[in-house]
Amino acid sequence: MSLGADVAELLAGAGIGDVDVAAAVADEHVRTAAYRRVVAAAVASGSRERERAVVDVLLRDPHELGAKTAVVALVDGVARRAGGLGEFRARAEELRVAAGRFRGEGHRAFVRRRIDDWALWHSVREGRVPTAGELAEATDWMQRLFAGQSTSTAVLALLAASGRTRKVRNVAKGRVAGVRPAGGAGRSNETQRLAEGGPGR
Repeated sequence: MSLGADVAELLAGAGIGDVDVAAAVADEHVRTAAYRRVVAAAVASGSRERERAVVDVLLRDPHELGAKTAVVALVDGVARRAGGLGEFRARAEELRVAAGRFRGEGHRAFVRRRIDDWALWHSVREGRVPTAGELAEATDWMQRLFAGQSTSTAVLALLAASGRTRKVRNVAKGRVAGVRPAGGAGRSNETQRLAEGGPGR
């Protein structure tokens, strides 16, 4: 199929009628913005079949950076809606396999690391305390997320001591004393934040 036909298919499937297909084909920025709306609709549908269909079309886009951005947004959406680590891993494995079809290794690696970051996030939400080494392997993005939103005092203490950046260390230090232990009200608040939109990119 042509790029125009692919874009039209995605927009129609998501019920989006206010995007000019020709403009989206001509400008990858317009197209990427449209893709993000398509992905949001697919995640909201709760249909894994729909998500798979969207990814299949995205991976045909010759502009891989825009497609990668949309796939990462899908990973984020799936992570935010997942009820726990097991559910996230089951759904994310399909995305990990699909991301292997990107031609650029950098794009493949980025998606894989995003999935690993979210798996770590969900494991902490379920009460597991990661090792210092596991936190060190998390991306800067995930370390910032933990520092700013985690309610695990153990994780915050680790980041306060050994976060990769000064900002992460300072934010974690500032929060660690005021956070209730994991498993209490703080954990519920964290779950609520995720349900309401969760962390940004």
